[in-house]
Amino acid sequence: MLRTPPVVLRFPFQGRWIAENSPANRVPSHGTHLFGTTFAIDFVSIDEQGRSAKHGWRSVLATEPPEVFVGYGAPILAPATGTIVAAVDGELDHEARRSQLALIPYALSQARRVREGVRAIAGNHVVIALAPAGPFVLIAHLQRGSVSASVGSVVMVGENIGSCGNSGNSTQPHVHLQVTDSTTWPTARGKPIVFESPQVNGGAWLPRNGEAFTAV
Repeated sequence: MLRTPPVVLRFPFQGRWIAENSPANRVPSHGTHLFGTTFAIDFVSIDEQGRSAKHGWRSVLATEPPEVFVGYGAPILAPATGTIVAAVDGELDHEARRSQLALIPYALSQARRVREGVRAIAGNHVVIALAPAGPFVLIAHLQRGSVSASVGSVVMVGENIGSCGNSGNSTQPHVHLQVTDSTTWPTARGKPIVFESPQVNGGAWLPRNGEAFTAV
């Protein structure tokens, strides 16, 4: 069986980030094929000490405001040139949950979010069609009020489309990115991805779980 060639993208941010739920480690990367997430990947912004936010009593026992996280509000850039086919804004940025105690009620509400559909899962998000019939790039969990792209407009690679937030199915501010063959989410199929990287011989790379890197 022929392997589908990966879609080559540019990282949708600059600065220091770490990869989570990477398809370089396992497929499906998020443990499910639902909503076309087979090859999805998450990125969390970190400081020079490798922290997404400073640790304190709230990070151990309670929820935390998203504003204390390094990545909250970071500019998010179009990972490819294409046409905007979906742009959702207005979803709340909820409290972050690094505490195991705070994660319990969140986990219990997971099934409800899945039933509510893509908006409850992706939060504020943008979808870019790389061609009229796809593939389609989804960038999710953007900050409320930050989405600058509008449906029908053409965005160029590297153009600002919003800011990193904590909307939708998100336990801390991060960026979720995936590519699918369709925007009919119940039946959409994920497509493999790689990212441009001048640091790698051959220019394409997919970071593994826990791998920190600097995007330029």
